[in-house]
Amino acid sequence: MNMLEIKNLNLSFNLENGLFQTLYDVSLSLKKGQIHALVGESGCGKSMTAMSIIKLLPKKAVITSGEILFNNLDILKLSEAQMRNIRGSEIALIPQDPMTSLNPLYTVGDQILEIIKKDKTLSKSDAIKKAEEVLGLVKIPNPKEKMNSYPHELSGGMKQRVIIAMALATNAAIIIADEPTTALDVTIQAQIMKLLNEIKNEYNTSILLISHDLGLVGEYADKISVMYSGRIVENAPTKEFFTNTMHPYSKALMEALPANCTSDILKTIDGQPPSIQENIVGCRFSPRCDFCDKNLCSQIPLLQEKCENHLVACHKV
Repeated sequence: MNMLEIKNLNLSFNLENGLFQTLYDVSLSLKKGQIHALVGESGCGKSMTAMSIIKLLPKKAVITSGEILFNNLDILKLSEAQMRNIRGSEIALIPQDPMTSLNPLYTVGDQILEIIKKDKTLSKSDAIKKAEEVLGLVKIPNPKEKMNSYPHELSGGMKQRVIIAMALATNAAIIIADEPTTALDVTIQAQIMKLLNEIKNEYNTSILLISHDLGLVGEYADKISVMYSGRIVENAPTKEFFTNTMHPYSKALMEALPANCTSDILKTIDGQPPSIQENIVGCRFSPRCDFCDKNLCSQIPLLQEKCENHLVACHKV
């Protein structure tokens, strides 16, 4: 069962010197009780895709076409008042930086209770009890005591757990985790990912995991979509993706993993993803691709099924 379905999403930025496209026909589906990872380098459109789902885009961003379906509703057609009933309560966001996502002037308890109090049926004592419960669920020690803590009194890992607790407090059906471990050290990263996986399994929550780290998502994701320069270039179940990587960009990302390095020098991908103002004809990965055929790559490759449940956008595959 698909909890969320994005269909042919196109997004542009209205800049002083013109309208420049950022997302190109992005399509993906998020199934109930699964972690779907969206991976790629910084600047490839992952966060823009995530922010489109909850309609928290920059003012200059314009969605030109497409659908985002949640509970048979096209989110793109909902008013801001309707979105406020969905954002946070039905679809929750775990942002990149826990350090800046909590208000330093309010205690942890105050900030969680602000969300819980949206449920008007709960008494004050029940709301406090629920706040303590969700802090316990994310394995914060002494949750009753931590309710009175201010964000600056917590470590980075604890702050991120509080953000996750806030998502759990709403019983959200979908959690968008946008680079949830980027600002944390390796040990804490593993703890946060394990926690998200436990939440998925225990509550049947659907999680869209935004990341640039293939090694990290490979351990936890059920499905992987690779994004490059605003396009989905490969989409497959995780096991199939790792055993049969097809797109040249995906292969380059795999070769750049330290675990796959066969020499003392870590392999990198030459160049950078193009800016939205660069006019590249055809395949936008072609300037960095070792397998580029100028005649073929002058045409935009469509995302097509190459084998069962494995879609790739490449003329050479």
